[in-house]
Amino acid sequence: MDPVISIRPLLAVAVPGLTAVAVLLLNNREKIRDLVSPLAAIVLFAIVASMAPTVLAGGTVDLRLFEILPGADFAFRADALGMVFATVSSLLWIVAAVYSVGYMRHLNEHAQTRFFACFATSLAAAVGGAFAANLFTLVIFYEVLSLVTYPLVYHHEDEEGWAGSRKYLVYLMGASKSVLLAALALTYSIAGSLDFVAGGLLEGVDASAPLLTVVYFCYLFGFAKAAVMPMHAWLPAAMVAPTPVSALLHAVAVVKMGVFCVLRVVFHVFGVGLVGELGLGIATAYLVSFTILMASVYALTRDDLKARLAYSTVSQLSYIVLGAVLLSPVAMVGGIIHIAAHAFSKITLFFCAGSIYCASGKRNISDMAGIGRRLPWTMGAFFVASLSMIGVPPTAGFVSKWYLTLGSVEAGQIAFLVVLLVSSILNAAYFLPVSYVAFFGTEPQESRTTVREIPMITIPLVATAILSVLMGIFPDYFLTLADGVVR
Repeated sequence: MDPVISIRPLLAVAVPGLTAVAVLLLNNREKIRDLVSPLAAIVLFAIVASMAPTVLAGGTVDLRLFEILPGADFAFRADALGMVFATVSSLLWIVAAVYSVGYMRHLNEHAQTRFFACFATSLAAAVGGAFAANLFTLVIFYEVLSLVTYPLVYHHEDEEGWAGSRKYLVYLMGASKSVLLAALALTYSIAGSLDFVAGGLLEGVDASAPLLTVVYFCYLFGFAKAAVMPMHAWLPAAMVAPTPVSALLHAVAVVKMGVFCVLRVVFHVFGVGLVGELGLGIATAYLVSFTILMASVYALTRDDLKARLAYSTVSQLSYIVLGAVLLSPVAMVGGIIHIAAHAFSKITLFFCAGSIYCASGKRNISDMAGIGRRLPWTMGAFFVASLSMIGVPPTAGFVSKWYLTLGSVEAGQIAFLVVLLVSSILNAAYFLPVSYVAFFGTEPQESRTTVREIPMITIPLVATAILSVLMGIFPDYFLTLADGVVR
C-alpha cells in the first residue's frame, strides 16, 4: 500500500505543543487553564485514532518537512509500531490530565502553570518520537523529552528533588551525549542514511561484525530511558516528582520512549535477521533477564510504595526488550503489546499511590494497614492492576505474558521461560502483600478518621483499571498492530 501523505502526524505533535503555550498564557486564569489539557488530550487522541484505519490496513501516514543532510530528513511516519506508542500515550493523557488537576488542586501545589506546560510539552515529544520516520527525528524528540521532564522531576524544589533531578539528567543526557551520538554517527557513516527500513537499515551493509556489535550496544545503553541495568538508577531517583509525573511520564511517556527506541533499533535499524546473525539477541536477552529478576528483588525490599513501583517498572520494561530480542514472531508480538499492557496497569498503580497520599499522607506500605476499607475504590483498582502486572487473566498483562512465554518456547529458549515464570512469582510477592495489608491489616487507633476517596482522583484510576481489563478481553487492536510490525 502506498503511503498516505498527510499533515496529521505533525498536528498530533502540534496539539500538545500549543497546549503548553495556552497554559502559559492562562497563568492567571486557573479554572480555564485547568480545562485546556483534558480538552487538548481528547483532540490529540482523535487525531491519532483517525490514522488507525490506514495503519491497521498495512499502510503508513507520512509527512516529510525538510532535509538536514542527505539521508537525514526531519520527517514523520505513522506506522504500526508508532501507533502502539502513540495510542497509549494519547489515550492515557486524557485520564492523566483529569487526575493531575485533582491532585494539584487537592495538595495546593506550587508552580502549577509550569507543571502543566511541561506536562503537555512532554506529550508532544512522546508523540513526535512515536511518529518519527528516522533516527534523526527520533533522537531530537528523545532529547526534548529529557529536557522538558527535568523541571517536572525537581518540581518540589527541595533537597531531595534537586538530587533526584540531577541524577535524572546526568543519566539521560550523559548517555545520549556520549554513546548515543556515537551510534548515530557510526550508523550514518556505515549506511549513508538514518531512515527506518523494514527489515533493517543496516541489513546487508559492508561492515564488520565487531563494529556492528559496538553500534548495537551503544544504542542499547544510549537509550537510557529503557532502564536496562546498569542504566536504571535514574528511574527510582525520579520518583521524587509529584505522582502525576511518576504516573504518566515514568509509566508511559519517558520509559516507553526508551524501550520504543530500542525496538526501533532492533526492527528497523538492525533488523531481526542481522540481530540473530550477530548473536546479539541472546546476549541482550541474558542482560535484560538479569534486569528483570534483580529489579524485582529490589522491589521486594522497598517499603515506600512509589519506590516499589519504580523498581517494578525497571523490571517490566525489560519484558518488552526481551520479547523483541528473542526474535520469535510470537515473542516479538508479546513484547510490543506489553508496551500497552504495562502502561494501562502501571499508571493505575501510580494513580493509586497518589490517591493514598492525598487522602492519608501515607507513603510507606507498612503504614497502610486497613486503608483499603477507607479507600475501597482506590485499593480495588490497585488490586486489579496488580493482577495485570502478575499476568492473571483476564487482564492485559496476561495477554502480553502469554505471548512472551509462548514465544520463549517457540524460540527454543526454555531458560527465558523460567525467567518469566520466576519474575511473575516475584511480581506476586511484592504486589499482593500491599492489597492484603490494605484490606485485612489492623488499622492503628491513631489513624485519621477523615480518610476518604477524592472523586477527581479516584475516577481516573478506576478508568485505567477498567482499561487494563478491557485490553485483556479485547486485545485485537494492539495484536493487529504488533502483527503489522512483525510480519
